[in-house]
Amino acid sequence: MLEEQTALTSAETDAFLGRHETGVLSMAQADDPYSIPISYGYDATNRRFFVRLVSTPESEKRRFLSSSPKVRLVVYEEAEPVYRSVVAAGRLEEVPRDELTVDHIEQYGDSRRPLFEIWGQSKRDLDIKLYVFEPDELSGRRVEIDR
Repeated sequence: MLEEQTALTSAETDAFLGRHETGVLSMAQADDPYSIPISYGYDATNRRFFVRLVSTPESEKRRFLSSSPKVRLVVYEEAEPVYRSVVAAGRLEEVPRDELTVDHIEQYGDSRRPLFEIWGQSKRDLDIKLYVFEPDELSGRRVEIDR
């Protein structure tokens, strides 16, 4: 079995991120990691992500987000014999509601909305925050396995 790995170009990375709308967001505090599946909107022109995160008052997610952690977002797909992935690293920037622009609203509209019905708490107990993620690092790769 031979494996050929190549880096995705910027255009391929942007196209890949535009085709997908979900990934895994990881953050850490000291030696304590935390990862969650998320949905996102992607702005290829400015190479940034728009993320809407929902948490409850006692949630682990809220605890991690309150520390402004460094984060990594991984988006991937596997369609044999090809595997593609993109990793983005940096910090999430919260967007206060009074600073939302039309551009923000359009980008958040591209991400999947959280389903409020799945939460045991009432809506007023949920903390819904909007973030922009402009990664410091953004790279993609393609692996093809020849059997």
